[in-house]
Amino acid sequence: MEREAGKDILQVDGLSKTVDGVKVLNNVSFTVAKGDKIAFVGVNEIAVTTLFRILTEEIEPDEGTFKWGGTITTSYFPNDNSAFFNDCEMSIIDWIRQYSSDETESFLRGFLGRMLFSGDDVYKPVNVLSGGEKVRCMFSRMMLFHSNVLILDRPTNHLDLESITAVNNGLSEFKGNVLFASHDHEILDTVPNRIIEITENGCYDRQGNYDEYVEWRRENVGGSLSI
Repeated sequence: MEREAGKDILQVDGLSKTVDGVKVLNNVSFTVAKGDKIAFVGVNEIAVTTLFRILTEEIEPDEGTFKWGGTITTSYFPNDNSAFFNDCEMSIIDWIRQYSSDETESFLRGFLGRMLFSGDDVYKPVNVLSGGEKVRCMFSRMMLFHSNVLILDRPTNHLDLESITAVNNGLSEFKGNVLFASHDHEILDTVPNRIIEITENGCYDRQGNYDEYVEWRRENVGGSLSI
């Protein structure tokens, strides 16, 4: 993080959104406190992705408002990163140069090196990268922004077990706020201090990790929840 977040992180009030004729968000409200790491879950994955796209101002809600605190900077890892790579013939280092104020190769190699791109790897065209390599590029890009809030929509898709563990450790050690969705049970159990389930009628919001939430849900709501 370049700067520590202040007391006010995020206030969400009554967000609703219809996608392709289906109301995926219905009066969703919650407040994010400093230090919160929140896992968003739900039967409808599109609902969580839609919420993240609203919070990053990619799309607008049909109803409701949200407000970030004045000290907040965000980095977003989208579920679908194809728009960043499609029809792009740049090398990896030229691709990441687009997002950096410091365009020197040594500086950019430092960020790419953290994601295991070294030597001539950085000259590989991004349009031939594997799914996992694209994920690593997106993480390098996120780090350039030095943000104090990370928004990640299923970041471990396409990653091997060793890489997933590295992501898990990184998110656990991150000192800012994290809002994320994941299919990885270990990450859901070790990273968040809070779970928000997006439902047809708003959301359930509970302190604790995923296993604790599943237990609460079984006793108080009924039904099952799968990742």
